[in-house]
This record gives sequence, C-alpha cells and structure tokens, in this order.
Amino acid sequence: MSRIFAGRVWKLGDDIDTDIIIPTQFLALESVEEMKKYAFNPLRPDLAELIRPGDIIVAGKNFGCGSSREQAAEILAALKLSCIIAKSYARIFYRNAFNNGLLLLENNELDDLCQEGDELSVNLETSRILLGGRSFSVASIPDDLWQMLAAGGLVPMMRKRNS
Repeated sequence: MSRIFAGRVWKLGDDIDTDIIIPTQFLALESVEEMKKYAFNPLRPDLAELIRPGDIIVAGKNFGCGSSREQAAEILAALKLSCIIAKSYARIFYRNAFNNGLLLLENNELDDLCQEGDELSVNLETSRILLGGRSFSVASIPDDLWQMLAAGGLVPMMRKRNS
C-alpha cells in the first residue's frame, strides 16, 4: 500500500453510523460485492455508484458509530477508497476498518475547509495532507497497522504469517 496518494473528496457529516453505511435490509445479500451497491443508501442513494477506486471520504466526528457490524468497514474497503479522513471515529469501527484493510486518518480541520469534488494529496511519509495551497497534519500510522493494511487486512496478514 502506497503511503503517498491523491483522490477526489466525497463529503459526509457527523455521526455517520453503521446503519447509514450499510442498512440492515441489505445485510442478507450474498456477498460484500452485492452489498456495496447500497452503501450510504439512506443518506445518498446514488453515492456508492459514484465512488471510484482511490476516492477519499471526508467526514465530521464520530464516523462509524452505532452497531459493531463489521460489514460496514468491509463494504467501504470493497469500494476501494484510498482512505477516510474524519474528525473522529467510533472505536469499534476504527479497529474493524484496519482489520479489513481500510485506512482511516484523523484531522479536525479538513472537514470544515474542503468541498466535495476537491482533490486531496496525502503523504503519510511526512504525515501531511495537501488541499490546494494548504497543508494539514495527520497522525502517523503505527507499523503493525501498516503491516495489516499492506496485507489487505488482519486475516490475510495472519494467513501470510502462518504459511
């Protein structure tokens, strides 16, 4: 997984819960590939089909709150987002995301300053995000989480270690 990348922004607000990420009625579908079409359906029914690999979600506080359903993180990883940048995350969602190979970053300013459709550049070697001429800091990612992300998540990492 590259530590330097850029992507188009999709903006969401505060308190995006797991029921918004993937509503209960779609959990009965047979695969994550089928479920991902319904990501954010209650909030923005067309969003999942608009997201392209490499895009970035920027959100407010408490992203991933609500139930601990792991499918929420799994579906966002399946959309092939570069990352999600939010003011804060629900702790269970945070761990589920990394377990599924989805990079989460925290920044308190970006949500208030960027617009949907903006292009962000992320350089995790320097722990900086660039938006236009402005630069924002993000916390560095611990090495064990990088290893998990590089492997595609916890299960692939453990399979690789144990083979």
